Amino acid sequence: MEGKKEQRSVLYVGTYVPRECGIATFTNDLIRAMDRKFNPVLKSEVLAMNDAGNNFYNYNEKVSLQIDESNINDYLNAANEINGREDIKIVNIQHEFGIFGGAYGEYLLPFLDAIKKPVVITLHTVIPNPNEARREITRSIINKASAVVVMASSAKKILNEEYGIHDSNKIFHIHHGVPQVPFSNKNAKKKINLENKIILSTFGLLSRGKGIEYAIKALPPLVKKFPELIYLIIGETHPQVRKREGESYRNMLAKLVEDLGLRSNVRFYNKYHTLKEITTYLSATDIYISPSLDENQIVSGTLSYALGCGKAVIATPIAYAKEVLSKNRGILVDFRNPESIGTAINELLTNENLKKNLEKNAYQLGRKMIWPNVAAEYLRVFNKVIRLREDIIRKFPAIKLNHLVSMTDNVGIIHHAKHSIPNRKTGYTLDDNARALVAATKHYSIFKSQQSLKLINTYLSFIHYAQEENGRFHNLFDYEKRSLEKEGSEDSFGRALSACGYVVSSKVHENVKATAKFIFDNAVKSVESLDSLRAKAFSIIGLYHYYKRYKHSDILDKARTLADCLVHAYDANSSGEWEWFEPYLTYSNSKLPESLFLAYLMTKNERYLEIAKKTIDFLSNTLIVNGKLVLIGNKGWYYRNSERALYDQQPVDAAAMVQTLLIAYKITKKKSYYSNAVLAFNWFLGKNSLNQMMYDEVTGGCFDGLSEETINLNQGAESTISYLLARLNVEESKLPNAII
Repeated sequence: MEGKKEQRSVLYVGTYVPRECGIATFTNDLIRAMDRKFNPVLKSEVLAMNDAGNNFYNYNEKVSLQIDESNINDYLNAANEINGREDIKIVNIQHEFGIFGGAYGEYLLPFLDAIKKPVVITLHTVIPNPNEARREITRSIINKASAVVVMASSAKKILNEEYGIHDSNKIFHIHHGVPQVPFSNKNAKKKINLENKIILSTFGLLSRGKGIEYAIKALPPLVKKFPELIYLIIGETHPQVRKREGESYRNMLAKLVEDLGLRSNVRFYNKYHTLKEITTYLSATDIYISPSLDENQIVSGTLSYALGCGKAVIATPIAYAKEVLSKNRGILVDFRNPESIGTAINELLTNENLKKNLEKNAYQLGRKMIWPNVAAEYLRVFNKVIRLREDIIRKFPAIKLNHLVSMTDNVGIIHHAKHSIPNRKTGYTLDDNARALVAATKHYSIFKSQQSLKLINTYLSFIHYAQEENGRFHNLFDYEKRSLEKEGSEDSFGRALSACGYVVSSKVHENVKATAKFIFDNAVKSVESLDSLRAKAFSIIGLYHYYKRYKHSDILDKARTLADCLVHAYDANSSGEWEWFEPYLTYSNSKLPESLFLAYLMTKNERYLEIAKKTIDFLSNTLIVNGKLVLIGNKGWYYRNSERALYDQQPVDAAAMVQTLLIAYKITKKKSYYSNAVLAFNWFLGKNSLNQMMYDEVTGGCFDGLSEETINLNQGAESTISYLLARLNVEESKLPNAII
C-alpha cells in the first residue's frame, strides 16, 4: 500500500559480470537479491571497474558508469557524475585491493574525497600485520566511509587492533551470500553422470594459492580403499593468473595426477561455470575440500557456497575457515599436508554419523548466509546511514504449491518431512489435512487452478475417512491409514469443522461443497460439548463460513453459545494489564479474538467486537517487539506475571496472526491492523528474532521452527501450510471486494 515516491537508487561499485572475477559474481548476486526484495521501490545500478585498458565487457543495462582502474581521471569524472544524480542516494563499494589502481588501490581515495553521497564499503579482504602503506590507505578508506561491512567477525577485531579503527558502531558483520539450494538432492550425481561415485570437490578460479596439489597427493591411499572415489577440480584458471603464467599451474596439477596414477580418480572442469552448474556440482559432492594456502584469507566465497549447500567440509585453517567451521561445522587440516587431508577424508568416509552431523550444522549456518537474508542485512546497514525505505517487505514471493504437492499422496498430506522429503513413517493427521483443505480451497478461489482442485478432493476425502459415525473424528493415522487413538483431540475437531465450513461457502464446485456439508452437518451436533477454548474458536470460524451459505437459526445459536463461552473466559481472566481469555498465552492465540470478530459479523453483538479488538490489541502489543513479530515459544509458553518463553517459535502462530489481523482490518478499517498483518507475514521472510528466512524459495516449503540459535531444517506439513495460508491471505487481501 505504498504510494508513489521519488526514485531511490543504490549505486554498487565493483567489478561486474561478465568479467570473470569473484567480486563481479558477488556484486551481481547482491544486486539480484536486493532487486528481488526491494525493486522497484529501491533500484540498483552499477559503476563497473575495468582492468587497465579493457573496456570491452558486454555489460547489461545495470551498468551506468565505468572506470578504467588505472585512469585517475575516470575516478574523478565518475564522482562528479554521481554527485549530479539526485536519484542515487547511497554508494556501496565492493573493496578488494586488486581492482582499484595505484599502490594498494589508492586511486579510490580521490574518488571518496570527491563524492558527496554517503558511502558503505564492503571489505572483501582484511589483511593482518599490514605494512605501513597498506594500513594507512585502508584506514583512510574506512574513515571516509559512513559504514563498513565485513564478512567475518574476526575482521572487526583485526581492524580494531591492527588498523586502529575503534568505532565499532561503524562496522557491521554480514555473511557472504550464498544461493538457496535444498539440503539434499539425490538426483545431483545423476545429472553429472557420476552415480555410485564418492565425490570430493574443490571449485573456484585456479591459482597457486589454492593448494590443490596437496589434496591430490592425499588421494593414492584413499583410492585403494575407496576405488569409486573421484575428485572434481571445478573452474578455470584465474584470468589475471592466466595473463602472467598461462596454464602452468593447471598443467602442473595434471602432471601430478598422471604421475600418481590418478587419471580415473581426478577430473578437471576447465571453464567459468554458471551458478546453476556450480550448485549442481556442490549438491552432488560428498566432501568439499578447501586446501587454501593463505592463512590470512578473511573470506572465501567458495567455502561459503559449500556450507550453504550443506556439505561436509575439510579446510586448511585460513582465518575464515577457523571462524565458520567452528561448532562442528567442518574439519580443519594442516597447511601443505596431504597426510592430514587424507586422514580427514578417511574419517568422514568411515563415520557416516560424523559426516551427517557436519552437513546439518553447515546447512544451518548456511541459512543465515542465503541471499534474501544478506539483502535484508544490507538494507538495515543502508538505513542506518540514510533512510532509504522501510525494511518491511511488501514485494512477496510468488505463490507456489510445489512443496504442498510433494508432501501429498493419494491419501492426504504427510505429517512430517526429513528436511524437504516427506517422512512417510509419520503418517497423517486430521489437523494437517484440515489446514491443507483451507489452503487448497483458498488457492482455487483465487487462481481457479486444477491442481488445487485435485488437492481439495484429496484432503476432503481424508477428512471424510477420519470422521466417525457419531460425527467426531480421529486425528492421528499411521501410513497404512490406521487410526492411532480412540478419538481425536478437540482442537482437531474444531479445525475439521472450520475447514468444512470454509469449503461450504467457497467457490468450488457444488458436489465438493455437498461433501463438505455432509461432514459438517454430522459434526456440528457435537460443538456445544467442547471444553477447549481453541476448539470453540475454531468451531465458531467454521460456523461463520457455513452460516454465510446457509442462514440456519440453529447455526447462529451455536455460534452465540460458543462466543459467550469466550466472553465468560475473558471476563474471568482479564485485567487492566492482561486483556486475555486465559492466564497464559500458548499456541494459535490469535484464533480466539478472530472467532469473536466473526461472531460479531454473524450476530452484530458489540460486546464480541469490543473484546475481539481489546484482545488482538493486547496480543499485538505483546508479540510485536522493536518492529518484529516475536512469537510465544512453545518451550514454556507465557504465564501471567512470569517470564515469557521466546523459543521455539512456530510458523502456525505467525500465520494465525496474519489472518486475524487482516480480518480485524477488514471489519474495523483500522490501518494499523493491516500494517501489523504485513509485519507478521514478514516473520516468514526474515524479519524475526534470528533475521532468517523461514520460507524456502527453492522448495516452496517452510522450515519447522525458529529456536534460539538456528532454524529447524525440516519442512513439515503444518509449517508449509501455515506459510501458504499466510501468503494466500495477504494475496486475497489485495483483491477487490476481498471476502472474509
